Amino acid sequence: MGNTPDAALGETRRLKLYRIIFESGTKAGKVFDLLLILSIVISVLVVMLDSVRSVNINYGRTLFLLEWFFTLLFTLEYLLRIYCARAPIKYMKSFFGIIDLLAVLPTYLSLLLPGSQYMLVIRILRLLRVFRVLKLAKFIGESEMLIRALKASRRKITIFIFAVLTLVVILGSLMYVIETPENGFTSIPRSIYWAIVTLTTVGYGDIHPKTGPGQALAALIMILGYGVIAVPTGIITIEASGLSRKSMKGVCAGCGEKNHDTDAVYCKYCGEKL
Repeated sequence: MGNTPDAALGETRRLKLYRIIFESGTKAGKVFDLLLILSIVISVLVVMLDSVRSVNINYGRTLFLLEWFFTLLFTLEYLLRIYCARAPIKYMKSFFGIIDLLAVLPTYLSLLLPGSQYMLVIRILRLLRVFRVLKLAKFIGESEMLIRALKASRRKITIFIFAVLTLVVILGSLMYVIETPENGFTSIPRSIYWAIVTLTTVGYGDIHPKTGPGQALAALIMILGYGVIAVPTGIITIEASGLSRKSMKGVCAGCGEKNHDTDAVYCKYCGEKL
């Protein structure tokens, strides 16, 4: 009873939309993706230009209309993706699903919170689809390896950050005692701020020690700063090198699919040579 002509027509329409919106193997899919990328670039430029006072004064109305045009366009695209997706909830919870939603929300929020529309620059993240459009699956594979390395090292990095926070609290408090408020270190939180800026080698220069012991402590913190920068880099590098030794043959350069057999010669999804 469910296979009525209207139901079959609806399924056919959804399948065609799916192939155009989610796949780039067809001519229509490639055109759609290229137009989408062009729209994203233009919309981001519109938001950036709108933040320039002189441009806003002369072309504010035009930029406002363009901003709403792209917002409505991307809203329609988002709804169509939900409509034709094979698993709508899964798409909505996916990375790109969340980014697609965030790409339109700021404009609507600007009706209640003026200025929030400038957060529309998050649309630039949607350009990550260019890797799929141009079939740069090798780049996708490398990015996935980096993400796995970050996940694998998250506990070590968490411990490291906790240790650094403990260190800056101690060093900041010590500098507060050494320099006193008369030299600019008016409180322990402000001294901790100085310790963070110094340890990370940023060095704004808005606060600086004036006594000999304070300058000696500052020199020690500066030297420690180089070690602080090197440690997380080393942790991630070790994890990444360990992952790179594992077989990456499961990533197809044609469609980006993975989880192939280690002895596979061709992709089981699109037939591309691995």
